[in-house]
Amino acid sequence: MLKIEQLNHYYSQSHTLWDIDLELEPGRCNCLMGRNGVGKTTLLNCIMGLQPLRSGEILYDDRDITRLDAERRASLGIGYVPQGRQIFPLLTVRENLQIGLYARTDRSRQIPEFIFELFPVLGEMMDRRGGDLSGGQQQQLAIGRALGVDPKLLILDEPTEGIQPNIVHEIGEIIKRLTTDLGMTVLLVEQKLPIVRRVADNFVILDRGRKAAAGQIDALSDKLIREYLTV
Repeated sequence: MLKIEQLNHYYSQSHTLWDIDLELEPGRCNCLMGRNGVGKTTLLNCIMGLQPLRSGEILYDDRDITRLDAERRASLGIGYVPQGRQIFPLLTVRENLQIGLYARTDRSRQIPEFIFELFPVLGEMMDRRGGDLSGGQQQQLAIGRALGVDPKLLILDEPTEGIQPNIVHEIGEIIKRLTTDLGMTVLLVEQKLPIVRRVADNFVILDRGRKAAAGQIDALSDKLIREYLTV
């Protein structure tokens, strides 16, 4: 699905990601973890073509996408929900969802019905402006927009940040449905350990820009949590 080899990234002269190797397990939820500032979002931006690499290689379905622009990567079936949601607040729910359709390779402009099955509230608010939704509803909108791409890989950057507990639980259930029922591969950046243990199949921990630990979710021990995750 997605394979990263020896990825190095710099901000100006600052070396931010060091020799990152990462391979996602298809049809599973792969969780990227680490304290704030260790390079998680930077790595996602590199995967999406929003940040240039100094060196290394990114393969998607055995295709080298290292030099492809972000728009082309989306059209290959990679959906991205950035941290902070970044919906268009002045556009309606309908218009926000339609924006995600333009990266589809089948050129369909019909919003997939399964998005409303996952997020019924979006179907009820189609003509409401995105900025008028609650934080949890905006997060659902952001995920729905990414699903409009018809992705095989969905990347979520802290989707539960600042969200009320009932929506956090709902988002967790949806992630499980995407992987279990639809066979979608998910790369999740998440800080909340309860939801990580509930939805993730495996994990990778970054520490100061380096891969520090990885394994099946059952191997996420208290020792690793104290060493790399506890603030």
